[in-house]
Amino acid sequence: MAEAGTGFLEQLKSCIVWSWTYLWTVWFFIVLFLVYILRVPLKINDNLSTVSMFLNTLTPKFYVALTGTSSLISGLILIFEWWYFRKYGTSFIEQVSVSHLRPLLGGVDNNSSNNSNSSNGDSDSNRQSVSECKVWRNPLNLFRGAEYNRYTWVTGREPLTYYDMNLSAQDHQTFFTCDSDHLRPADAIMQKAWRERNPQARISAAHEALEINECATAYILLAEEEATTIAEAEKLFKQALKAGDGCYRRSQQLQHHGSQYEAQHRRDTNVLVYIKRRLAMCARRLGRTREAVKMMRDLMKEFPLLSMFNIHENLLEALLELQAYADVQAVLAKYDDISLPKSATICYTAALLKARAVSDKFSPEAASRRGLSTAEMNAVEAIHRAVEFNPHVPKYLLEMKSLILPPEHILKRGDSEAIAYAFFHLAHWKRVEGALNLLHCTWEGTFRMIPYPLEKGHLFYPYPICTETADRELLPSFHEVSVYPKKELPFFILFTAGLCSFTAMLALLTHQFPELMGVFAKAMTDIFCSAERRAWNCPSIFPCVEDGLGIPPAPQSQHSPN
Repeated sequence: MAEAGTGFLEQLKSCIVWSWTYLWTVWFFIVLFLVYILRVPLKINDNLSTVSMFLNTLTPKFYVALTGTSSLISGLILIFEWWYFRKYGTSFIEQVSVSHLRPLLGGVDNNSSNNSNSSNGDSDSNRQSVSECKVWRNPLNLFRGAEYNRYTWVTGREPLTYYDMNLSAQDHQTFFTCDSDHLRPADAIMQKAWRERNPQARISAAHEALEINECATAYILLAEEEATTIAEAEKLFKQALKAGDGCYRRSQQLQHHGSQYEAQHRRDTNVLVYIKRRLAMCARRLGRTREAVKMMRDLMKEFPLLSMFNIHENLLEALLELQAYADVQAVLAKYDDISLPKSATICYTAALLKARAVSDKFSPEAASRRGLSTAEMNAVEAIHRAVEFNPHVPKYLLEMKSLILPPEHILKRGDSEAIAYAFFHLAHWKRVEGALNLLHCTWEGTFRMIPYPLEKGHLFYPYPICTETADRELLPSFHEVSVYPKKELPFFILFTAGLCSFTAMLALLTHQFPELMGVFAKAMTDIFCSAERRAWNCPSIFPCVEDGLGIPPAPQSQHSPN
């Protein structure tokens, strides 16, 4: 019985929603019909005459004030709409209409939509998982003290957003802490330090932990945030390596004694891998590229299962610096696989290698005359593949858009990933003769292959719709976020712009030619009022209804038809 009652209520609710959705036009005509029937008791004709007399007595100053006020209000709405669109990427009026007015006017019920989505099966769940935007740790992130803070000291701008730094704090708590840290005083202090928002408080906690014993995570924090140069950071990371390697060896022997020791060993493994990777990045920054490549290769051999750090992307960048293109191709052969997740580094490095074979002799005029060769076609297809994966990168490589410091986290296929890739790889593209010219001539052809990127893709899944929102959280406010596909201006911005311009023009004309605009306004008012009178005095199309209400029918013509 309860199920039957619930089903009846749901059916009744759906009927009401349906009536609001489709029958509002019928109700509108019913209201018009009632007003027409009751036009004599309501004295509509007399009211229209009164309104007409009132409008005829108005002076041109009133029309100047009216149009000026309308222009001012519409201008303020236009400014607010434009600001909201630039900041949030959507129209405020449209958002309010969809969020608040649509449910009142019979919008789609969430429960019914969820039920219909669940009945669609695996296809909808796959589509939702594909469109979900996941934020990744930037494998080439800079050092906060030696690079990000120096940028702030020089320019006065903050290169990192609060959202980005909060994600980094969560990563540090995940990688560098475990449940048994409270048993060791230094680790307990560091567990609290990673949760601190104040940088000075974190640094003070790290020094306090080092006073107790040699703590690897304390050295990591000081190397990341207190060191002002890469050389100082490298020195601190070497001390962290000495302490972290000892902890790793001790926990490795005890990892099978229980879940607590296993969690501690997992933490010590993450700490050791992080230290070695950052030491390799220090060597790369200081110009010891071959040493950095060796450290990265050894790290990937020692811990082959820790792919979450994406060390192969650091290795690709270092090998490109050495111009060891054969080794780059070998790394791509292993990681550019259909079963592995892609990145801008993988796709654009593959395109660079194929462009390198033909770019020095490529000419668009010659290619248009004789057509593309097989090697040139492969290079163009590789560029199209890379651009489809991340369409924001070419503008940075071609220096059509200014670069900023990359964030600590990136969104794959988003503007943040494009900045992180171009920041380190622009020099490699410039080093290959003609590569940027080939990219300039061919990258826009990708958009002809996928005219509807949000609905379907060519080589990858359709482009996710949530990249703009996530990139605005990851990138600083002074950077203009690249948006793909380019959004058209909302209707209400165009409408308010037209309304503001039209009313401002009327105000100007009324101020300059008051008598002429007054005559024009009175003429328009007379035309409108006379049309309304003719509409209300026309013969009734419902004589039987009017007879029942006691309303005399309209007089008939005395002339008989010919």
